[in-house]
Amino acid sequence: MSQKFKLNVAARAQTGRSASRRLRKAQRVPAVLYGKHTKPESLSIDAPEFVRLLKAVGGRAVLVDLQRGDQSAPVISFLQEVQRDPITDKYLHIDLQEVKADEKFEIRVPVLLSGESFGVKNQSGVLEMATPALRIRVLPKDLPEAIVVDVTELKVGETIKVGSLKAIPGVDFLDSKGQPVVACVEPVAEVVQAAAATAAPAEGAAAAPAEGA
Repeated sequence: MSQKFKLNVAARAQTGRSASRRLRKAQRVPAVLYGKHTKPESLSIDAPEFVRLLKAVGGRAVLVDLQRGDQSAPVISFLQEVQRDPITDKYLHIDLQEVKADEKFEIRVPVLLSGESFGVKNQSGVLEMATPALRIRVLPKDLPEAIVVDVTELKVGETIKVGSLKAIPGVDFLDSKGQPVVACVEPVAEVVQAAAATAAPAEGAAAAPAEGA
């Protein structure tokens, strides 16, 4: 099970661009909590606290307990989408998804490669990540922080697909079984050189008749 984190949130009555700008000036980030059985709820989050949370999470798939100031029971959620200004690097908006302890939910979980590929170690191959995150359905208690894929036996020309991943108790993979996850390929330079070597005789053969004409 993944680690659980806490985040303090506050309800916000005003929405829209002007209200959101005022929140950001006050070092708060506008957010919306979505739920399968409830209406979307407008919230605000302390920006420095949210930055600390992201640093602690480190890109893993985790659950976040949302704590309101009224001391009500925390709401279990996960970060669905985070919008960030590409120029100022400030956080603009956060989408949170509520989950229930006894209900399976869908989430994208990052792929983590484990081991040193045979193709990389012995065949000068290069690993190419085709799917950096996988869609799964899972109960909150069974959520993995990442999908660990062992590439130790992967050789040049081989691909690990979703259908060949090791089963994880309580986790349903939602991507197609034929979806590539990671492949070991030849270095680009070697592929280009091989193509050039193949093309050279053909060019010479085409030029030969012209020389004897």
